[in-house]
Amino acid sequence: MVTTQSADNVLKSYYLGVVADQLNKEANPLLARIKQTSADVWGRDVRKAVRIGMNGGIGAGTEEGALPTASGNRYAQFVSTLKNLYGTIEISDKAIRASASNEGAFVDLLNDEMDGLVKSSSYNFGRMLFGDGTGKLATISTAAAGVYTLDSVQAIAEGMLVDIFNEDGDVHTGATVLTVDRAKKQITLSCANFTLASGKHYAVYVQGSKGLELTGLSAIFDADTLYGIAREGNPWLDPYTEASVGALTDTKIQKAIDTVEERSGSRINFIVCSWGVRRALAKALAEKRVIESVELEGGFRAITFNGIPVVADRFCPAGTMYLLNTDDFALHQLCDWQWLEGEDGKILKQIAGKPVYTATLVKYAELMCYRPCGQARLSGITEE
Repeated sequence: MVTTQSADNVLKSYYLGVVADQLNKEANPLLARIKQTSADVWGRDVRKAVRIGMNGGIGAGTEEGALPTASGNRYAQFVSTLKNLYGTIEISDKAIRASASNEGAFVDLLNDEMDGLVKSSSYNFGRMLFGDGTGKLATISTAAAGVYTLDSVQAIAEGMLVDIFNEDGDVHTGATVLTVDRAKKQITLSCANFTLASGKHYAVYVQGSKGLELTGLSAIFDADTLYGIAREGNPWLDPYTEASVGALTDTKIQKAIDTVEERSGSRINFIVCSWGVRRALAKALAEKRVIESVELEGGFRAITFNGIPVVADRFCPAGTMYLLNTDDFALHQLCDWQWLEGEDGKILKQIAGKPVYTATLVKYAELMCYRPCGQARLSGITEE
């Protein structure tokens, strides 16, 4: 007979390993290439010592002359707080009781809930990889009759819970996105309609996530301060960037790869771009050679540029290509995905005042790039 206790046992013994593997390896091809480690985690922070430049104690000399003066490596310490990542499922008491004598029906119920959890968590995780850590999804430009026009709807989907903020603080919290018109870049929300005050800037954030997300690629390339170190005066923090690229050619890509290796010694081994940029690249390559493809970890397939896999990602900004050395990245974590347990050891907990049980997956982690200057970004690319 199915009970909440047996459901707890199934979630612990079977679903946890499967879901963790799916989120770590199958959620996103870029994430699958990044190592995950518990090293350099100190309490709530990640503290990583990174080497700057090279050891200065080298040189040539005469046969009987003085040896080179010793000069050790220079180091800087990256410090960042572990981010709290959550994913929840809900099962009603009625659903549990209805399937109490039918284990197959209950398994189907759990499978459906877990599939939804994996898809929504994968979506959110993939979005954060390209974000700046603030949780900002878009800026509201106009509002009329409950319809809000945004600068982008790329990271917004129906059903998301979002918060609206301006300079004065929160305007609405926990509003559900009801509809998304991608052609017009417009959304409707479940909250009461509001007008935009003159001179104020309104932005949409993931519910409860403002300033609390992973340090994604946008922060690594653009943030004024990275892992506690000001970018100004520290050019070794600056990746290679080129804006207004225009028509994409293999020469422009190779120039970026060569420049990164020349300046930092880093070797690009992974390229991620928008869908339109990948089409532009495929067109450029097809004019000169046969396009080769490769299978990546997690079951993803990608075309290649001079042997380097190129993948398109829904969250990569339009007209943009990131050229990365994934060996310079790590996802530091306190632990892998785990169920949040109560003092009684139970995973499923009743929501106070409701005939509903909920279970929460949690992971405490932060994304770090040890060599920002070993990465590159091309933007302003003409898409196909």
